[in-house]
Amino acid sequence: METLKEKKNKIFDLMKGEFGYTNVMQAPKIEKIVVSVGIGSVNDKNKITLIEDRITKITGQKPSVRKAKKSIAAFKLREGTEVGYQVTLRGPRMMSFFDKLVNVALPRMKDFRGLTTKGVDSIGNYTLGLREHTIFTEASDEELKNVFGLAITIVTTAKTKEEAITLLKNLGWPFKKQEDEPKKKRKIK
Repeated sequence: METLKEKKNKIFDLMKGEFGYTNVMQAPKIEKIVVSVGIGSVNDKNKITLIEDRITKITGQKPSVRKAKKSIAAFKLREGTEVGYQVTLRGPRMMSFFDKLVNVALPRMKDFRGLTTKGVDSIGNYTLGLREHTIFTEASDEELKNVFGLAITIVTTAKTKEEAITLLKNLGWPFKKQEDEPKKKRKIK
């Protein structure tokens, strides 16, 4: 398994010609990965502990509780109520989660053909929403009654969208294959 330093040097070699980097420190890198789950208005303590347990198994780190910042009467939400869980991964744990996500979890998705580049924002971060947590091998159950979704944000040091896309491609992120030219519609007589 490659170390972070070896991956950084490899990415620098792949990207220096395209973006004109002269120093290894100019090349973008993944800074952190944030995994978050919203629990909404679930009052069932068993389901809340199940969500916390599953996130701990998936990420290898205990999640922190996220509370509502202000009350919203339309949603029957009080300030200080638990509304979700969040985990921030850095370093070797982040890279092992990234490898597990790319090589194990995403290919297990139903009808998976790659991810779109629309998930990259203008400052170089990629956000991905998953409908089911069961694509991770640690969370696959016989009882599929309590399935929940989660959001994964990959925060990079890239300054532009193009740099972030190239960085993720070089790390093995499964983007959809782009067709060279759009298909022409046939005219029916």
